[in-house]
Amino acid sequence: MPDVVQTLLPAALAIIMFAVGITLVPADFTRLVARPKAVIAGLLGQVVVLPAAAWALAVAWRLSPEMAAGLMIVAACPGGASSALIAHLARGSAALSVTLTVLTSLAALVTMPLVVQAGIGLFLGEAGPAQFSVGGIVRGVFVIATVPVAAGMLLRARRPTLMARIERPLGRVATALFVAIVVATFVGQRESLVANLPTVGPAAATLNALMMAAGIALGRAFAVGRRDAIAIAADCGMHNAALGIFVATTVFQAPVLAVPSVVYALLMNVGAVGLIAFGLRWTRAASGAAPSTTRFAGTP
Repeated sequence: MPDVVQTLLPAALAIIMFAVGITLVPADFTRLVARPKAVIAGLLGQVVVLPAAAWALAVAWRLSPEMAAGLMIVAACPGGASSALIAHLARGSAALSVTLTVLTSLAALVTMPLVVQAGIGLFLGEAGPAQFSVGGIVRGVFVIATVPVAAGMLLRARRPTLMARIERPLGRVATALFVAIVVATFVGQRESLVANLPTVGPAAATLNALMMAAGIALGRAFAVGRRDAIAIAADCGMHNAALGIFVATTVFQAPVLAVPSVVYALLMNVGAVGLIAFGLRWTRAASGAAPSTTRFAGTP
């Protein structure tokens, strides 16, 4: 990866995470109490089901050790900033999606080192990157993810009018930076991408589809409403792959481990289109059904 990109990557990612933080409003804290089942289901999907699914697919597709470890890095990433938009377009609860994205971004300080350490240990062992250390991941995630998200939350609480005014333009900037990070990594690792795409591509696409389906299944299992289930699916499928790229290229200084993050970042948009189509169809079916059939059992 070019030195200029390597230098700008942490700053760009910090802006993306700050943009996530300012989306949190006081009502999101109320949601934790009012709809705990939906929040628990979403966190369970991302913290437990996602890493397990990534491990199983890495084994099933017989990925190379580097690609398998890279896929585990993807699985360790929190929800992406675009998940709320996808949830909204799919007629899901964008508010719940925002809550899940912020919570998983804060939890990443603990969950990401654990999942990444497990992935490196399982697939690379002693052949893992020389720069690997749990402390390094914790420091990187804290500075680049936790602090910016917390700062965004604090400023939203202290300066709600100003933050509301800049939320949309900053969100566009964050999206542009995310695209720039993915494209720059794609260009820098194009040889590795071409060599590994036949295997890591199907694995990443399957992981994305599987996690969106798992989100819907968790919604049913926890008896939450249709809109919440769609939001859970969006957050389980859309991830902050830029953070995975940062961990691979900056923390580990092993750009090849970023290949699955780049591939996933590209393919998750295809899955997003599928989720939107599914959500619209589900909504149309629900609107034409009797009120008692438009929600899962146990939902008010």
